[in-house]
Amino acid sequence: MEAYLDNSATTKVFDSVREIVMKTMEIDYGNPSALHRKGVEAEKYMKDAKRKIAKMLKVEEKEIFFTSGGTESNNLAIIGTAIANKRNGNHLITTQIEHPSVTNTMKYLEEQGFQVTYLSVDKNGQVLLEELEKAICEDTILVSIMYVNNEIGALEPLEEAVKIIKQKNPKTIIHSDAVQAFGKVRIYPKKIGIDLLSVSGHKIHAPKGVGFLYVDTKVKIKPISYGGEQQNGLRSGTLNIPGIAGIGKAVEEIEREFEQDVVRLYQRKQEFIDGIKRLEGIKINGLIGTESAPHIVSVSFEGVRSEVLLHALEERGIYVSAGSACSSHKSSVSPTLNGIGIEKKYLDSTLRFSFSSFTTKEEIMYCLSTLEELLPMLRRYARR
Repeated sequence: MEAYLDNSATTKVFDSVREIVMKTMEIDYGNPSALHRKGVEAEKYMKDAKRKIAKMLKVEEKEIFFTSGGTESNNLAIIGTAIANKRNGNHLITTQIEHPSVTNTMKYLEEQGFQVTYLSVDKNGQVLLEELEKAICEDTILVSIMYVNNEIGALEPLEEAVKIIKQKNPKTIIHSDAVQAFGKVRIYPKKIGIDLLSVSGHKIHAPKGVGFLYVDTKVKIKPISYGGEQQNGLRSGTLNIPGIAGIGKAVEEIEREFEQDVVRLYQRKQEFIDGIKRLEGIKINGLIGTESAPHIVSVSFEGVRSEVLLHALEERGIYVSAGSACSSHKSSVSPTLNGIGIEKKYLDSTLRFSFSSFTTKEEIMYCLSTLEELLPMLRRYARR
């Protein structure tokens, strides 16, 4: 048996997504910038995807810009906004637990002369709002706070954060990396007051290599790459119609059974948590109820290195990750685990289990029974 429990790293595409991607590669393969019929047919997929995404977010279609994924969306949002608004100030704010595509982008801007404040989080991974309030000043042009943490599933208090930001400096632009939130949590940027929102396709059963950035019409933003002026010049380059058609279809599928899928995800999560709590020497990181994301559980296993346990599970056909997929190959300690103040003995003993609408109860039970078998054996081996 196999159990794929690494859905925060990537997801299996929906059957309907696979079909529409193949159609746009084999039949409707025109360049959407072309003026002939093949180009017009291809462009329809782009317009249809924009319509579906805008409807789900309750925003305007012209505010959706397609990218290659979450990393590009985050780079475009942060660098593009910082450059476009640098006359208003040079101060940026983010958190200590952001995805590397945000953290490293902020570090790049520091090298360009911008000042960046990195906010602390509490033991549950939620940003400290008092720190945020103190950090905002008249030079603050951008605040970037993720919607859901990619390692422990913390839901950030964005509504409260936005209120604080707008009260202290109404001109400050607000960005959120929603890669782990979109499709799992209802998101209405205009209602909350979020100006920029990043999403990646392969986290929501769409293909890899596609994503989008929501940009409120009032936001002043510059492109970070230049070319043929596609997408109003903000993101030039021939549009990836197979990927765009795929993400549009994935959004359509998610929207159709959104509430039911979220309920199922929380059910799978609770089944996993109920079982994992019965095992000795484990610690669940962060909040575990509906106040956290429905698809992520971070667990520390005392006395067992995460890499050793990960590969032991892999040998049994169970796939999980050690932290985020983007840092799995690095030996450095997770900023998220450091940020929540996890005990030193757990820093190198933590795995992330993440679920999707494809995850079955049988997979959960298989993983739990395998852990129950493996842990005593691995701990005995580690003590030798």
